[in-house]
Amino acid sequence: MNYKRIISAVTSICLAVSTATAFTVNAVSEEKLMGDANGDGRFNAADVVSVQKWLMGTGAMTARDTVDFCADGVINSFDYILMLKALRESGEAYNLPYSVKTKNLCDEYESSAVKGAKADEAFISGQTEFYLELMQKTVDSENEGKNILISPYSVMQALAMTANGADSNTREEMENVLGGGMELEKLNEYLYTQRSSQPNDKDCKLTTANSIWTIDDEERIQVMPEFIQTNKDYFNADIFTAPFDDTTVKDINSWVNEKTDAMIPTLLDKIPAEAVMYLINAIAFDAKWEEQYTEYSVHSRDFTAFDGTVQQADMMYSEEYYYLEDDNAVGLYKYYEGRRYAFAAIMPDEGVELNDYIAELTPQELNAILANPVYEQIDAGIPKFSYDYEAKKMKDSLMEMGMASAFFPSGDFSRMAKTPMGDVYISEVIHKTFIDLCEAGTRAAAVTVVEMAGDSAMPVERRNVILDRPFLYCIVDTENDLPVFIGTLMTIPE
Repeated sequence: MNYKRIISAVTSICLAVSTATAFTVNAVSEEKLMGDANGDGRFNAADVVSVQKWLMGTGAMTARDTVDFCADGVINSFDYILMLKALRESGEAYNLPYSVKTKNLCDEYESSAVKGAKADEAFISGQTEFYLELMQKTVDSENEGKNILISPYSVMQALAMTANGADSNTREEMENVLGGGMELEKLNEYLYTQRSSQPNDKDCKLTTANSIWTIDDEERIQVMPEFIQTNKDYFNADIFTAPFDDTTVKDINSWVNEKTDAMIPTLLDKIPAEAVMYLINAIAFDAKWEEQYTEYSVHSRDFTAFDGTVQQADMMYSEEYYYLEDDNAVGLYKYYEGRRYAFAAIMPDEGVELNDYIAELTPQELNAILANPVYEQIDAGIPKFSYDYEAKKMKDSLMEMGMASAFFPSGDFSRMAKTPMGDVYISEVIHKTFIDLCEAGTRAAAVTVVEMAGDSAMPVERRNVILDRPFLYCIVDTENDLPVFIGTLMTIPE
């Protein structure tokens, strides 16, 4: 791509409108980063796009005072040119976020005012059932002894967006699987409140982003405006049309990389010929422990892997005060800063295989464990670990859970789109995750893509919970007692 030619053209346009769009500003404060037009604390290509749109009269800037590169008190095309030069010198060059072939339609679909619904027993029960069954199917269908990590919350967001395009039997199946039979209109309200109430500060954040990408070819698909509007309203979905070629692969990967804080840089390698739409959810979790570990808290200790192999683990030791147990397992609950989220680890008793424990766990039992930590002092040890994961058989798992028709051309997604060549259906569900758990806290990310195709008081006795053999773990939303992430540590990653 000839970026110099693009920039030259854009600059010419900006010069033509610079007089009309000049904006008087005050001096930039020392706390703000020069060039950070969107106020996210970074200076990158996204800021260039923000300024470009503002100069063209099609967008707004969050931090206008950071763009006065000429230091003359106004913002115009001359500042834009200097901004491009500064970006190039920073090493970013002219790597704009999306190719010129991708059209961002967000300005065409403004979010309408909608009402949410606060989580209650019906929502929590239905979500816990979905979350646990999805984990059970994933454990059952994957290679034995593999470290697993899924985000049922991310999968729920992507599939609920998709379900808004379903009708008849396909819609009923998806309502049964996703919400325990709850009508989709009500599920949208619960998910809206869940998504929009998440914390986002420097010590604890969970960000959720959704997007819909459709092929820019009306001969292959015509998307229903009502479907787009519903997903814009309840899921704040970004809307794009693109040619579905190599540039689209790059653009989708760029979107995912940004929305997962670079923890999942690549989602797609290629786009199949039959693909006509992608519905994508990306989440990023980054939180510090409420009580952080020190360098003196970490010591080497044996960890017995699933196959009996003894490994060396960097074990983080601490005194904790929230104990978990049931008839076959013990565990601990450790809060992140702010206490909106917590790390829960559940280790089966000696002689109980982790996979067997997970298979026999019920939604009611999982909810009881996560919702009722016992205040009791314990000596705890959590191994440091970091790994990424891709669920290879998410499609099969969802079909087994009762969403079979959605994955065949006979499925009904008539509320989503129509195609001259036949009906659209779900051809694939891709799910990737990442986690890094260390002394400071935990970073984790997940992305889910639904690919649509067309026919074309201190106790006397102290307990020990040392996680030195395979265990189940969750990152728990303590407000709803729902696990945002669920994983297993079967072996210490190399």
